[in-house]
Amino acid sequence: MNLTELQVFLTIAAERSFSKAAGRLHRTQPAISQALKRLEGELGERLIDRASKEGRLTEAGRVLQDYAERLMRLADEADAAVRELRDVRRGRVLIGANEGTVHSLLPLVASFRERFPAVHVEVRRVQARQIGNEVAQRTLDFGLITFHPSEAALASLVIDADDLALMVPPGHPLARRRLVHMNEVGRQPIVAHNDPSPARDRVLKLYEQRREELNILLSLPSLDAIKRAVGMGLGVAILPRRCAVTEIARGELVAVRVPELKLRRNVRLVYRRAGDHSHAAQAFLAVATEMAGHA
Repeated sequence: MNLTELQVFLTIAAERSFSKAAGRLHRTQPAISQALKRLEGELGERLIDRASKEGRLTEAGRVLQDYAERLMRLADEADAAVRELRDVRRGRVLIGANEGTVHSLLPLVASFRERFPAVHVEVRRVQARQIGNEVAQRTLDFGLITFHPSEAALASLVIDADDLALMVPPGHPLARRRLVHMNEVGRQPIVAHNDPSPARDRVLKLYEQRREELNILLSLPSLDAIKRAVGMGLGVAILPRRCAVTEIARGELVAVRVPELKLRRNVRLVYRRAGDHSHAAQAFLAVATEMAGHA
C-alpha cells in the first residue's frame, strides 16, 4: 500500500472534494483521481461515494481512514526517529573493555555525553583478546585494548597511557620506599587477577626470563577485590596505576615504582576502518579523535 496514495485518500476524505484536495497537495485533479483509483484497484473496493456531492466515504473508506491515519502517524514517527539518529539526538554506542582499560575510557565518555546527552553509551566487559574480533564482526562499535589490533580491518587511536606499579597498603614496609626491585616484589605474597590479560602475561614472562619467582598466593576475579585485599593486608599487587587513582588519592593504597616493570601501556580505541557506522558511533569517534589530538 503506497503511502502517497494513502495521503491522497486522506486529503480527499478531509476536504470532501477532489479539487480542494488537489489544491492542498499542489497536484492536478486528474492526478488525484488516478491515485485514488490505483488505491481502490489494489483494495478491490470503492472508497469514495462518487454519487455523493459531499464526497462521502463508503464503508470501506471509513474503515481504511482509521488505519491510514495510524499508518501516516507511524510514518511521521519513523521519519522523526531517523532524523534524530542523524542529528545524534538518540542512538547507542556499544564498547568492549576490560577492568584494566575501562578507567581510561571514562573521560572520553564524559566528554561525549556533554555534547550528546541523549545517546546511550553501553560498555560491556569483554576479554582483551576477544575485543578485536568482536569489533570486526560488528558485535561492538569500539573496543579498548593495550596492544595493536591484529585484524587488518581495524584501526586504532591512542586515548590514554598508563604504567604498572606495585600497590601496597600504607603500613607496609615497602610503602616508605621510593622504588623496589623485581626480586623483592617476587618474595612478597602477590594478589593477582585470575583472568588472563596481556599485562599479566608480560609480567609473568619478565619473571620467567629472569628466572625469578613470583609468589602468587591469592587469585581474585576483579580489580576491586584485588585492591580491597591489598588494603586489608592480604598481599601486594602489580596493577595499572590508573586503576587505583582513587585509592591512592584517599591514602588507602600506595603505588611504589618497580623500574624493571616499567611497562608503559598505550590504551587504544579500536574501530573498523571501513563500513557503515551509526551516526552515534561516528560522533563518538570524532570526539575521541579530537581528544587524542589535544593529548
